Amino acid sequence: MNERVRTIAVVDDDPRLLESLQNLFESAGYAVRTFSNGRALVDVGLAGIDCLVTDIGMPGMDGFELHSLAKRERPDLPVFLITGRHEIGDQQRAMAADINGFFRKPFDGAALLAAVSEALDV
Repeated sequence: MNERVRTIAVVDDDPRLLESLQNLFESAGYAVRTFSNGRALVDVGLAGIDCLVTDIGMPGMDGFELHSLAKRERPDLPVFLITGRHEIGDQQRAMAADINGFFRKPFDGAALLAAVSEALDV
């Protein structure tokens, strides 16, 4: 049986976090595509993406905008939001949105990996 490798798109303007998340997801057997901003992902499209992990606070298109665009194009796409901001409004807005998870930096990588794996195994 030849099961297709799932692809996770990670969007964050912090290159260290992009590298860290790429290493985390690749170590679990996922393919990873990294983007330094939401526009870069939108420009190449969501084809072939099985899950989206995006930072909320980025210049230009923020994670909430990217989430909205992704859900319009791919309503069943699992989306996880991450943030370094600790404003209650962000969490409330995230919980009101159709997301699979919300993680505040610094977050537990194992918990994020488990949540993504669970969303992709459904």
